[in-house]
Amino acid sequence: MPHLPRLKRLLPPWRRRVSRPGTTGVVRLLHIGVALALTLAGAILIAGGLLVAALVWLGLPKSPLTLDTTNLLEIVKISLSVAAGVGGAVALVVAYRKQRLAEEENHRARQTARREDAKLYAERFDKATDKLGNDAPAVRLAGVHALAALADDWDGGRQMCIDVLCAYLRMPPEPEPDASDGAKHATWQAMREVRATVIRLIAAHLRVTTPVSWCGSDLDFTGVVFDDGANFSFAVFSGGTVLFDGAEFSGGTVSFDGATFSGSTVSFDGAKFSGGTVSFGAAGLDVPESGGVGFGLPEFPSWAAPGFGMPEFFVHEFVVPAFGMSGRSDRAKFSGGRVSFDGAKFSGSAVSFDGAEFSGGAVSFDGAEFSGSAVSFGRAAFSGGAVSFQAAAFSGGTVSFQAAKFSGSAVSFQAATFSGGTVSFYGAAFSGGIVWFGGAKFSGGTVSFLMAEFSDGTVSFGAEFSGGTVSFDGTTFSDGTVSFDGATFSGGTVSFHGAWWSSPPTGLPDQAPGLQLPDEPSG
Repeated sequence: MPHLPRLKRLLPPWRRRVSRPGTTGVVRLLHIGVALALTLAGAILIAGGLLVAALVWLGLPKSPLTLDTTNLLEIVKISLSVAAGVGGAVALVVAYRKQRLAEEENHRARQTARREDAKLYAERFDKATDKLGNDAPAVRLAGVHALAALADDWDGGRQMCIDVLCAYLRMPPEPEPDASDGAKHATWQAMREVRATVIRLIAAHLRVTTPVSWCGSDLDFTGVVFDDGANFSFAVFSGGTVLFDGAEFSGGTVSFDGATFSGSTVSFDGAKFSGGTVSFGAAGLDVPESGGVGFGLPEFPSWAAPGFGMPEFFVHEFVVPAFGMSGRSDRAKFSGGRVSFDGAKFSGSAVSFDGAEFSGGAVSFDGAEFSGSAVSFGRAAFSGGAVSFQAAAFSGGTVSFQAAKFSGSAVSFQAATFSGGTVSFYGAAFSGGIVWFGGAKFSGGTVSFLMAEFSDGTVSFGAEFSGGTVSFDGTTFSDGTVSFDGATFSGGTVSFHGAWWSSPPTGLPDQAPGLQLPDEPSG
C-alpha cells in the first residue's frame, strides 16, 4: 500500500496553539523586620497619644497633687490596654504575612499545576497525532480514540483535537486494491474502519446523551468522501459551523434523522450526491409487537391517468407517523440556523427530509442541479422558516412534498428551470405560507399538485410554460390564493381535471395553449 503522508506534517499550525500560561506578577511583601518595626512605631505613637489623652482626662497637668490609688489603677488599665493593642497589632501583622505567604504559595502551586497540565496535554496531543500518522491501522485507531479522549479532558484544546480528526477525514482515502491481493485488501478495509470510527466518535459527541458534549464546536468536512455512510441521527447543532462543502456522497446512508438545528450553520455548498442516501427525516417508529401499520396504494379516479402527475411510491422510504399508537415518531427539527445545499449536484442519491419539522431557520438548494436524485419532504410540517430552490435546475430525478403541511413557511422556486424530472405536492395541505414559482421556466418535466388542498396561503405561478406538465388534477381550492398572474403559456400542459374550487385561481386565461380547465370546477 502506498505510504500515506504522515499527519504530523500538517500539524505545525496547531502545535503553535499549545500555549503555556505565563506566571503573573509575584506577590511583593515587606521584610518581616521592617514590617514589625513599622507596626511597633505606629503602636507606640498610638499608645503615646492614648496616654496623653488619659492624663488630660485625669486632669494631671492642672494638679500638683499626688496620684491616688484610683487614678493609678486607671492609668495601669490604660497601659495594659495599650500593651494588649500593640501585641494584637503585632499578631495581626504576623497573621497577615502568613496569609499572604500562603496565598502566594497557593498561587504558585496553581501556576505550576497549570503548566504541568499544559505540558501533559501537549505530550498527549503529540503522542496521539503520532499514532494517527502511523502506517498500521490498529495504531491509527488508537490515535483516534486518544485524540477523542483528550478533547473530552482538555477544554482549551478541544477544538484543536476536533480539527485534527476532521483533517484526517479530509485526507483522500486510498482506492480499493484488487480483491485478489488479500493482505492489501484487508489493510484497506482496516483503514476504512479508522475513518468510520472518526465519524462515529464525532457524531456521538453531538448527542445529548454524551457525557462530554462537542456541541458548538466547528466541524469541517469540506471535500470529505462519504462512501460508507455516517450516522448523525439525534445530533444537536446549536452553535458553531458545520461544513460539508464539496463533500461527495457516493455510498451508504448519511442520516440526520431526529437531529435538531437551532442556531448553527450547516453547509453542503457544492456537495456531490452521486449515490447512497442523505436523510433528514423521521428517525424511526417503535410499534408495539401486537400492533402493526399497513400501507395500501390509494385508488385514483379515472381521470388520474399516467402522464397527469401520478405519484411514485417508494415503500422503502415511506415511514408514517404513529396515529393513536403508543409508539414514537422522531423528526428532524429546524428552529433556527441554516442548512445549505447551494450549488450542490444531485445525480444519483436520495436526500430525505421526510417528517421534518420546519418552525424557523432555512434550508437552501439555491443553484442546485437535480439530474437524477430523489429529494423528499414527505409529511414534513412547515410552520415557519424557509425552503429555497431559487435558480435550481431540474433536469431529472424527483423532489417530493407528498402529504406535507404548509401553515407558515415560504417555499421558493423563483427563477428555477424545469426541463425534466418531477416536483410533487401530492396530497399536500396548504393552510398558510407561500409557495412561489415567480420567474420559473417550465420546458419539460412535471409539477404535480394532485389531490392537494388549498384552504389558505398563497401559491404563485408567474412563470413561463413552454413545455412539460403542471397538474392540479383533483385539487381542492376552498380558500387561499392560487395565482397565475404574469404567467405565459406557449406550450406544455396545465391541467385542472377533477379540480374543485370555491375560490378559483386568478390570472388564468379562458384559453391558452396546453391549458385544460374543468367543465364544472365549482362545488
